[in-house]
Amino acid sequence: MGKSVSARLLSVLGAFDDTHRRLTLSELSRRSGLPIATTHRLVAELVEWGALTRLTAGRAAGEYVVGRRLWELSMLAPDESGLRRLAEPFLHDIHAATLATVHLAVRDQVEVLYVARVSGNKSVPIVSTVGGRLPLHATGVGKVLLAHAPEEIQAKAMQNLTRLTAYTITQPGRLKTQLERIRRDGYAQTVEEMTLGACSVAVPIRVPNEMTADVVAAVGVVVPDLKRDRPRLVAALEVAAQGIGRRISAPTFDASFPLNGRID
Repeated sequence: MGKSVSARLLSVLGAFDDTHRRLTLSELSRRSGLPIATTHRLVAELVEWGALTRLTAGRAAGEYVVGRRLWELSMLAPDESGLRRLAEPFLHDIHAATLATVHLAVRDQVEVLYVARVSGNKSVPIVSTVGGRLPLHATGVGKVLLAHAPEEIQAKAMQNLTRLTAYTITQPGRLKTQLERIRRDGYAQTVEEMTLGACSVAVPIRVPNEMTADVVAAVGVVVPDLKRDRPRLVAALEVAAQGIGRRISAPTFDASFPLNGRID
């Protein structure tokens, strides 16, 4: 059975990602797996509605980019009005104190989904983007979320430990030991496992329930090294995580946002 019209439209939109922000019609056809004639018709409909925009000037003339209509829709998502807005004051406080890149993230199945990021000119260059996803096993916030994920999620993640640098942990046994240490010590760290020259440390954000406290998100920083400042960074992150957790627990929080463990 062939794809439905909606599935084909989503295939075209899904052709765009962090490294493919502008695409020609032929590239859209190839990346979506659709015939060029079908792609041409669907792209025309998406342009008319505002989901895509065709560039008309410069060297990129004729290429397509994501349109403003999708951006407007994304602003209605609960993460924008809820978790991200709630946490931003704490993220800015951490950045002001450390000048590091600060991340707020949740788990999306076996990937880490970046909800917010604060950085500056002196921050370490990184590959993460707001709304982007990276492997759980190679990032500080990802390791925190993986350490507190259900066993079936951990098992699934262990099946695809992609090597991203020479320092990425790809041995399941070694990673399991590290996850146990994260649960015990209350923080995770990475040393050039995602990007050379970048280290990270992260802590869980917990929300109390009837019996204990659920880990619903993670907050972390990316720095050049962790040799001297790790205790200070962990302390600052823990203060922020406690503040964010209290705000999530408040009755005014938009609970429609799918926090860690609920995007499965």
